[in-house]
Amino acid sequence: MSIAVTQGIRVQVRPAFWSERSDAARGIYAFTYTIRISNEGEGPARLRRRHWFIQDGVGREEEVEGPGVVGKEPNLSPGETFEYTSWVPLQTPIGTMRGTFTMERPDGSTFEAEVAEFVLALPDALH
Repeated sequence: MSIAVTQGIRVQVRPAFWSERSDAARGIYAFTYTIRISNEGEGPARLRRRHWFIQDGVGREEEVEGPGVVGKEPNLSPGETFEYTSWVPLQTPIGTMRGTFTMERPDGSTFEAEVAEFVLALPDALH
């Protein structure tokens, strides 16, 4: 699990191997990741964009960015939490992800909430 807090926005990530969607013989390793975003600050913030850096086990990096997450732009008041699960395919049994969420305050100002790097790996790949 990874955890980062930026301006009161806590981002926790729980990754997992998705065996049903993987096919090692074809070099497809699927991983899910569950993101929990909590507003521990004093003011509301809306998630506007995501920006990911995905790296596989041989150093190939892919950059992905776009509006919202899973088709949503959640607005979090202080004390509120939003959770979602998504997935990513890799060509190797191990990799990493890190990134940011662009958060917007009611006055229109924005900041980048950090998503700390997390490891995507087959259950026994790190032993």
